[in-house]
Amino acid sequence: MPSPHQSEAAMKRGIILIFLVSLILGFELGCMPWHPPGPPGTPKDPPIHFIVKWDGKVIPGITQVSGLRRKTEVIKHRSGDDSNLIRRSPGKTEYQPIVLKRPRTKDPEFEQWANKVWKLGSGFGVEASLKDYRKDILIELRDYTGKALMAFRVYRCWPSEYVALSEPDGDGKSRAMEMLILEHEGWEGDYEIR
Repeated sequence: MPSPHQSEAAMKRGIILIFLVSLILGFELGCMPWHPPGPPGTPKDPPIHFIVKWDGKVIPGITQVSGLRRKTEVIKHRSGDDSNLIRRSPGKTEYQPIVLKRPRTKDPEFEQWANKVWKLGSGFGVEASLKDYRKDILIELRDYTGKALMAFRVYRCWPSEYVALSEPDGDGKSRAMEMLILEHEGWEGDYEIR
C-alpha cells in the first residue's frame, strides 16, 4: 500500500495531467481558454459585450454582430513535369459581409448611413452620396467590467442592405429590429488593444 505522501504526489500528477489534456483538447476544438472567476456576484461565464464605432462615436443599441469571415479561393495547377500531382495555391480573398442588428430606436445612424447609398425622392442624380458613403468601423469586444479584450478595424464599409423594421413574430413578445448589412474591403485586428 502506498504511503500518504506517495498517493498525494500521484494525485497532484493526475490533476496536472488532466489540466494539460483539457488545455490541449480545448484549444484543438476552438474553445476559449479558461479565465479565473471574477468578483463575487459575477456570472460563472461572464458575457462578452461589444461596441461598434464609426465617425468617431459609439453606435448605441447594437445587440448582434455577425462573425468576421474571409475566404481565399484555392487555385489548382500542375507543372509540366508533375503529371499526376495537383498543387494548390491561394487565389483572391473575399471578405464576407458583416450584419449589425439592434432593436429599433430613435437613433438615426443606421438609416442615415443607408440613405447615403440610396435615398428615394432626393432628386435625379443625387440619390447616392458617393462622396462619403464608405466608412471605416471599429468593433471592440469587452468583458463584463467594460475592459476592451480585442478590437477589429473594418475598412471601406458601405451598407448593401438596410432593414428598417424586421418582421415581428406573432407571439407579441418580439421587439422591432433594425438591421444593416455592410460590404467592406477587409478587416484586421487592432493589436494595440490586446
